[in-house]
Parts: sequence; structure tokens; C-alpha cells
Amino acid sequence: MAATPQNPAATTPRRKVSRHRGEGQWAAGHHTPLNGNEQFKKDDDGLNVRTRIETIYSKRGFDSIDPNDLRGRMRWWGLYTQRKPGIDGGKTAILEPEELDDKYFMLRVRIDGGRLTTQQLRVIGEISEEFARGSADVTDRQNIQLHWIRIEDVPEIWNRLEAVGLSTTEACGDTPRVIIGSPVAGIAEDEIIDGSWAIDEIHERYIGSKEFSNLPRKFKTAISGSPLLDVVHEINDIAFVGVEHPEHGPGFDLWVGGGLSTNPKLGVRLGAWVPLDEVPEVWAGVVGIFRDWGYRRLRTRARLKFLVADWGPEKFRQVLEDDYLKRKLVDGPAPAEPSGRWRDHVGVHRQKDGLFYVGFAPRVGRIDGTTLTKIAEVAEAHGSGRVRTTVEQKMIILDVEEAQVQPLVEALEALDLTAKPSPFRRGTMACTGIEYCKLAIVETKARGSQLIDELERRIPEFDEPLTINLNGCPNACARIQVADIGLKGQLVLNDQGEQVEGYQVHLGGALGLEAGFGRKVRGLKVTSEELPDYVERVLKRFQAERGEGERFAAWASRASEEALS
Repeated sequence: MAATPQNPAATTPRRKVSRHRGEGQWAAGHHTPLNGNEQFKKDDDGLNVRTRIETIYSKRGFDSIDPNDLRGRMRWWGLYTQRKPGIDGGKTAILEPEELDDKYFMLRVRIDGGRLTTQQLRVIGEISEEFARGSADVTDRQNIQLHWIRIEDVPEIWNRLEAVGLSTTEACGDTPRVIIGSPVAGIAEDEIIDGSWAIDEIHERYIGSKEFSNLPRKFKTAISGSPLLDVVHEINDIAFVGVEHPEHGPGFDLWVGGGLSTNPKLGVRLGAWVPLDEVPEVWAGVVGIFRDWGYRRLRTRARLKFLVADWGPEKFRQVLEDDYLKRKLVDGPAPAEPSGRWRDHVGVHRQKDGLFYVGFAPRVGRIDGTTLTKIAEVAEAHGSGRVRTTVEQKMIILDVEEAQVQPLVEALEALDLTAKPSPFRRGTMACTGIEYCKLAIVETKARGSQLIDELERRIPEFDEPLTINLNGCPNACARIQVADIGLKGQLVLNDQGEQVEGYQVHLGGALGLEAGFGRKVRGLKVTSEELPDYVERVLKRFQAERGEGERFAAWASRASEEALS
């Protein structure tokens, strides 16, 4: 039949009709799992794996663990398999998961608000020594991670942690992760508002509840009333930032949609002021939106930041108010400019009660179980028995009498835990790296520690605030995009044309009033061996070219590519 204007189908190919599955958003009616992770979560809630760990896997050993539990649900209880020793970074993306898996685990101890008693710290130290070969890392989310954990020992470790009020519940997985908070909440002289009650209330109501135990991806929370803006609020899924409302008094400014990894986005303000007693309800509303409207089709687009970017802050706030809170939020002011050059609380500081707190710097967060128990002893001898971790991989001892400050500082120095660190030791952080992480390509912890030593030796006069963040892969666990000098691990070619460990360099990132991502100089990559030479060279150029009072990030944003090479 000939084609006519009345019969265009005669020449137009038929289009295949298929049911649109969307992005896997539950609120749009798309409940069919669209990837393996969504399938295993639908098959069984991740929280249920604890019973199998206690009754089956810990008794029958590693080889008895179901693969979907091993590489999926066990994360709901803070357990990741660690990298098998001896596998180089070139094989990270090539080998299958079972080839990368060692028969040992990383165990993440959840420390909401970074708050610890010396009893709790001592128990973590004892667990490290007895079950984790002495390993311990303070993370940039205030947790402590242990390595070399055997599945057979996990129930006993849980018993000991829970006996002192700690847990690993939802420390990993597609869940509400640890709630980070100001490590000096309730004691700082300049605090706008203490968010500790809200952290405790959220934990009590929602952590370990199946209401939010199946989210599209992980969900990160920050709550702080410090004018230092000390919880990197811009890169969390939700953040409550202390502000003073001109009519209603102290409360929190609400931010959503921040996150880094391979597609970094800064959080956005919703323009809403939230009083302390409403924080848990508002938090649950935002998590509910993520659970119901979050993208579940592709893991790479499953974080809240993508939904916020697509909706915009106005629509997000409207849905939160109309569908989840059933009321309007109060409009409020933005946070003021950070009140200090450093936000890590390192050094000696007066508390509002007249006592002092002392912040000190482990090397790139790496510590060991024996040292943790010694810190507990030192804190009990010179303070009140309260210790804090920070989002900069540092620690703080609270409630120190003035006469005890110097003896405490000296006791810490004896443990190589200085309260008066160089800018390099103070500002350098590193992720886990290839030593334990299955995603890593290069070494980070040892490399960061060596870099600190070299820079202290080569540029002893350098005294400017500076952040140097080392990451073992592109996933940005160490926040490379928002560091003065961010180093993303990858394999690079050396002068002999050999493939070796190295880093892509990001320069001039920052958080705070002028938050932004660092710039990448075209083709700029350095080998691990060249790293001290490169950083020394750039910092000396900064010293020579900077304007009066100019910070490194500002200089790096305007400097020529030649100066940054």
C-alpha cells in the first residue's frame, strides 16, 4: 500500500513500546529492583544479617557466608571485607570481588557526635589489641575503624562495645550513617547552640529502625552549633548549621544535597530555620524524601545530591513541607562567615565553664590500640573522662583544669600526639588507601606521614593554615576536591615510562563562606616519589607570590598554570 498523508505508517518504522521504569523511585510506583543491590535489599533487610552472623557465620567461618551478605548486608553492621594483601593498584578494577576479598574485615565503630568516654575508648583500644592486630584509624567522620577482624570474633566484639554504649549499627550500607557533630558541643565559649540533644534523639528514634534501613544509597548527616562551621556541612546529605534568628533566637539553618565522590556537589540552603526540638522531625522528613523519591536505578546517581540538583531547593522544600511535615517551615538567615582560621579545635582552648579542652593530632588519623588505651589513661588523669573525635581525623580531651594543661600536653607529646602540630601535621589527612581498601589504587597513610616529615624538614618556617588530603582512588573519602592540595590516587608514568603510583592534583578547594572545588591543572600528575618535591615547590611559590593575608586557596585560584606545575 502506498504511503499517503492519511497513512504515514506505511513508511514510518514501528517504535518498540516498553514500560518506562523511571529511576526506580518508589514514590512514582517503581518498586521493581533495577540492580543487584536493590534486589538483595528487597530480598532481606540488611539489619537481619546480624542473626546469621551470630548463629551461623561466626560458628562456621568465612566460607559459609552468603555472597549477598558478605558484600552487601554485612555493611549494615559496619563490616566490609578488606583487601587481600599483595594485590597492586593496577588490578583494582580488573579482578572480581571474590579475588580482591581477604578473609578479614574492616569494622567501623559508630561514634555519633564524636563523643566518647574514656571507658569506651579503652574498650575500643582493648578490642584493637585483642582482635584487630592493634590497628585503629580515626576517620574524617568521627568514627574509629579496626582491621583484621575475623568473623568468628564479631559477636564477642559487639558484646564488648554494646556493654559500654557503643555499636556498629548502620555504620555502613544504604542507611543513615554516623551523625557528625561539633566535638565541642555544649562546652565551647562561642557556641551558638548545642545540637547534642538532636543527635541523641535521632539516634534513639531512627538508627537501627527498618523505617530507614533501605535507602537508595548512604545518607550523611551533620549537626553543629559552632560558629567555626566545624562539621563540613556543605558536603553532607543533610546539615543543620547553627544560626541566630533575629526573632526566634538560636536554631539551625537547613542544608541538603551535598556530597563528593566522582560527581561532587555542594549542599544548598533551603532557607529554613529549624528550632532544636524540631530537628529530628525535619531530619526524618528529608530522609523520607530520599527513601521515597531517591534514584534507585543507577548506583552512581543514587545519592540525594542528584535529586536535589534536579528538583532545586524550592521544590525540595515544598515537598518536605507539604507531603512530609504537613506544615510550613520558618524562613531564616544564612550562617555567618566562619569565625576562625582553623576549624579542627587543635590546641588549648578555654571552655565556657572555665576549664580547658586540648585538641591533638595523630598522624593522618592512624593510631593503634595501645595508644588509644593510653589516651584514655591520660584523659582520666588530667581531665574528666570525656574524649572527642573530629572530622579532621583529630582528637580532643575535655574538662582540663588550668594547672593540668601543661602536664597533659607533655603526656600527649610522649605518645607522639602533639597539641602544637606543624601546619603540615595539622592539615594533612588520608583515607585508608591500598593497604586495606578494595577500591584503592595507591598507598595513602604511609605516604601522607612521610610527606609531613619531609615538609617539616624542608619548610620549617611555613605557618599558614593548609590542608593536604590524600585519597587512594577517585571516590574522595578524604575530601580531595575541597582541600588546598587534594591528591587523587592513580597510576601514572614516571620519567622512564614505567607505570607507578601517583596522584592527580587538585588545588585551591575550600569549605566555609567561599566553598568551592579545587582546580585541576591540565596534565598535572605527580608520582608518589615526586610528591614532596612538588608540594615544596608549590608552597614556596605561594610564599613568594601571595598578597598580604592571602590564603593558599585564593592564590591557587588566580595563579598561572606554570606556577602550579
